[in-house]
Amino acid sequence: MIRAALTVEDARLGMRNLAPKIERYARLIVRQGVHVTPGQEMVVQAPVETRSFVHVLVREAYAAHAGHVTVIWNDDVVSRLTYEHVDAAYFEQTPSWQIEQLDSLARAGACFIFVEGADPEALKGIDPAKPAAASKARNAQCKIFRHGLDFNINPWCIAGAPVAAWARHVFPALDEEIAIYKLWCAILAAARADGGDPESDWELHDATFDKNLRFLNEHHFDALRYTADNGTNLTIGMTDHHVWAGGKSETPDGHVFFPNIPTEEVFTSPDRMRADGIVHSALPLIHHGNKVDRFWLRFEAGRVVDYGAEQGLETLRSIIETDEGSCRLGEVALISKNTPIRESDILFYDTLYDENASCHLALGIGFPECYEGGYDMDAATLAAHGVNTSTTHVDFMIGTDDLDIVGIMADGTEVPVFTNGQWCWE
Repeated sequence: MIRAALTVEDARLGMRNLAPKIERYARLIVRQGVHVTPGQEMVVQAPVETRSFVHVLVREAYAAHAGHVTVIWNDDVVSRLTYEHVDAAYFEQTPSWQIEQLDSLARAGACFIFVEGADPEALKGIDPAKPAAASKARNAQCKIFRHGLDFNINPWCIAGAPVAAWARHVFPALDEEIAIYKLWCAILAAARADGGDPESDWELHDATFDKNLRFLNEHHFDALRYTADNGTNLTIGMTDHHVWAGGKSETPDGHVFFPNIPTEEVFTSPDRMRADGIVHSALPLIHHGNKVDRFWLRFEAGRVVDYGAEQGLETLRSIIETDEGSCRLGEVALISKNTPIRESDILFYDTLYDENASCHLALGIGFPECYEGGYDMDAATLAAHGVNTSTTHVDFMIGTDDLDIVGIMADGTEVPVFTNGQWCWE
C-alpha cells in the first residue's frame, strides 16, 4: 500500500498530538536525566529557538520541587556573527562574568541540562581556531564548573530538541514544518520517550546494560583490537584498573543521573599511551558547526601522528591540536548496530545521536569513574595511571557494519567481542 506524503496540516496536527509525549520527555530529563532533588538549583543551557520546550522543562523542574531554575540561552546566528567580526585573541579568555556565573552555579550544587539543537553547518567557513579557542578557554578557566562535570560532582544531562535548520539538514526534501515534526518523532523514539511511561521504560533500558558491562569487567582485557574493511586496524591498550560503565552515572555522594538521553553505549577510558594503528571514520563529525567527513587517524604510542579528511581537515586539526592531551584517546565506547538509532537509518548530523548508532572513540579527557578509585584522584594522578587529561572531549564514530573487535587478555589470549558490528553473542 502506498501512503500519501505528509502535508503541513498533517504535521501541525501531529505536533498537537505529540504535546503529551514532549511533556513526558521533559519530565524524563528532569526526573531521570539530572534527577533534580527538592530545593536544588537546576540550570538549562539551550538554543533560543527551543524556548517552548525549555518552558516545559522549567515547569517540570518546579513540579519536581527544584529550588530555582536558571536558563542560559545561546543562538547560532549570534555565535556566527561574533566569530565573523571579533578578533581571534578575544576567544582565548572567557569573560569573568561567565566564569563567575558557571562556577558559582556549580559551587552551589546545581544540576545542568544541556539542550542539544543546532544547525550542523552553523559555522561553515568560520576559522575553526576561534570556536576551538573559546571552548578551550571556557573548559580551562571555568575550573569549578568543569571539575563538577568531569568528576560527576554536579549531575548533568544532554538531550535534544529540534531547531529548524537542524531539521532541514536531516530531512532536506521536506517542508520545514514537516521536517521539524519528523525530527521530533525521531528524537522521542531515540530517547525511548514515545510511549506512555518513559520513566519506566528507562528503568528497563538501564537494566539491559548489565550483561555487556559484566562481560567486559569480568574479562578485564589488556587491549582491544579493531579491524574493518575500510582500513581500520587499531589496537588500544587499557589501564591496569579500568572500569567499564554505561547507562546511569552516579555522583560521589550517590546521586544517580543519566548524562545522555538517549544512550546506548558502554564505555571506558583507555591507557592514553597505548594506541597503535589506523582508524577510519564511519559517520561525519559535526564540531562547533563544522563538518568533518571521511577522515582517518593514525596512532603511535597513544598519540595521533598523522591524519587526513576529505572534508573539514582544518577543523580536525583544531581538535587534535587543542592542547597536549587532545591528540590522545579519553574514551572507547561499544555500541551494537542493533539499536533504535542505527535501525532508524537516520543520520542526525549530531554527535549525541550519531554516537549512539555506532562504536566510537573520543579524543581528549578521560573519565575518573572509569578507573578504580578515580573519584579520589586529581587529574595528575589519573594521568599517571593512564587516564587522559585535556580541556576537550570530542567523540567520533567508527562503527561500520563489518567492524570486528577482539579482546586481548594479559596472557595474550584473544576473545571475540564484536563480530560484524554487533556483540559476538547477538
